[in-house]
Amino acid sequence: MALHSAIKGKLISVIGDEDTCVGFLLGGIGEINKNRHPNFMVVDKNTAVSEIEDCFKRFLKRDDIDIILINQNYAELIRHVIDAHTSPVPAVLEIPSKDHPYDASKDSILRRARGMFNPEDLVR
Repeated sequence: MALHSAIKGKLISVIGDEDTCVGFLLGGIGEINKNRHPNFMVVDKNTAVSEIEDCFKRFLKRDDIDIILINQNYAELIRHVIDAHTSPVPAVLEIPSKDHPYDASKDSILRRARGMFNPEDLVR
């Protein structure tokens, strides 16, 4: 028991539509930190792009968050901010939503990973 209390857990955060956030919250990822800030943001049609960007930047600065999940269609709205984030932690993962399927060609992490490997190196 003492070992478990000595290890501080890290969080997964979510920026997404209502269905995505509710799904992850039902899965148990919902947390509110000591400053009463949640680790999720529900985005709807009335949410300003600046609000999404500000929330993403807040999540980047939090030391208790190791993974940021964001619906790919919202990631497209703040692509310049996501592309500027080069640190491995927190990891930014783009996920599909119910209304917008995943498009690998738009995923900045996948583009970076492909750039690290030369296809000829993999065929030996």
